[in-house]
Amino acid sequence: MNPLVFQTDFGLVDGAVSAMYGVAYTVNPNLRIHDLTHDITPFNIWEASYRLIQTINYWPAGTVFVSVVDPGVGSERKSIVARTHSGRYIVTPDNGTLTHVLRMDGIEAVRQIDETSNRLPSSGESYTFYGRDVYAFTGARLAAGIIDFAQVGPEMPVEELIGLPIVEPYLDGSAVCGTIDVLDVRFGSLWTNIPRTMFLQTGARYGDRVSITIENDTRCVYRNIIQFGKSFADVFVGEALTYVNSLDCMAVAINQGSFARAYNVGTGNSWRIRIEPCKGIF
Repeated sequence: MNPLVFQTDFGLVDGAVSAMYGVAYTVNPNLRIHDLTHDITPFNIWEASYRLIQTINYWPAGTVFVSVVDPGVGSERKSIVARTHSGRYIVTPDNGTLTHVLRMDGIEAVRQIDETSNRLPSSGESYTFYGRDVYAFTGARLAAGIIDFAQVGPEMPVEELIGLPIVEPYLDGSAVCGTIDVLDVRFGSLWTNIPRTMFLQTGARYGDRVSITIENDTRCVYRNIIQFGKSFADVFVGEALTYVNSLDCMAVAINQGSFARAYNVGTGNSWRIRIEPCKGIF
């Protein structure tokens, strides 16, 4: 019996998530079900992809994740189960949700869900709640050991998975450039795709001052010199800093404030950030 972890954009204001729990417990009442989050921004596949890679490697091998952010529900998009190189399973629509997992963890094999055997009995002609009728049902059967990976359905090439566009970080002279991938939602910090190891190639060290430039397409929304700190305590309350986040990438925050709200910064490939050490400039 492996853990079963749900992620959706459903929220908790109605019975959708509860219905998924009910289906899983009907499969096996001894399942251990957990929530990753149900507050993904509606239809935001990119955010769902990022939250998976933020989380999956802290769960035991064999854990089954069900991720349902599915704006194409009822269309020709495939329903799949992926097995990662680290031994976890992800049940999800093939719509880009696996982008970050494929890039940062790796996917060993993928199977398309055979709905003739892996669909909630008596779910009728409903094609708008795959989260309950297909994904929760299949994920629960896999986590409970009722089916194994081979019984999910036919294998499909990993290379055929749908991916979202990614802008790779890069060095530009003495600076490092990347994108703002996602927000630390509750606190408004900006999480970039710039790895710590790449940033350190600029020669920056803790305590240094660095120049930060944030642009959205052609518009500059922020430019300033801030400190590279180990934690928020390295700067005064209300002061900005750059630091290494829990995914070992660079982030920007305001100590006890929301950087995103203060400067109206969003996320995605159109949001670019440049970080450059200020040699001898204070």
